Amino acid sequence: MNKIKTKDKIVITALNLFNHKGLSQVTLRTIAQEMGISQGNLNYHFKKREEIIETLYFQLVESIDKGIVEHEEENNLQSFFQVFQVIMDSFYTYRFFLLDFVQIMREHKKIKVHYAQLNTIRTEQFQTLFATLIANDIIRKEELPHEYEYLYKRLQILIDFWISGSAIAKERLSKKTVPYYYEVIGQSLYPYLTPKGKTEYILAMKIKKT
Repeated sequence: MNKIKTKDKIVITALNLFNHKGLSQVTLRTIAQEMGISQGNLNYHFKKREEIIETLYFQLVESIDKGIVEHEEENNLQSFFQVFQVIMDSFYTYRFFLLDFVQIMREHKKIKVHYAQLNTIRTEQFQTLFATLIANDIIRKEELPHEYEYLYKRLQILIDFWISGSAIAKERLSKKTVPYYYEVIGQSLYPYLTPKGKTEYILAMKIKKT
């Protein structure tokens, strides 16, 4: 059985603390105390808290990238929602990013720059997917200028801030919250579907007809 390295333990402990206490309540000392090690031992691996946050950010990006790569060749509604599910689950796992999103973007230039670049890539990926769904008669053609560009922007806003909205509406977040918001956000695509697309939607979302 492989032993978890101290550096990996630090990252795992930090993620748990950030998720449960919030960014403002967790310092390097907090993490070291939770692990039962000296802050000097922790500083050997991470000199600043920012380095841990950046490590967690790139873990989150990698998790979503893997989900996209696994389904990028399928180009159907089921693959769209499978990627969507990966994004929702990953965001819940690293939910402190969504809860402290604005603060992180203000304080971490490296993350802010990367996020801006990543946003450009994601926009292109989803526009390509929308074009494929149109070609396959899954979603209708655009009726307004930039209609699907703006649809992606709305989806992005909803996905980036659903956890904040849930935290405000409820005192405690749980894994059970994810399926509810998965369906809330997923229905945003329904008005754009063709009859064929609506049939695929029922299957993709595993909805029982009444």
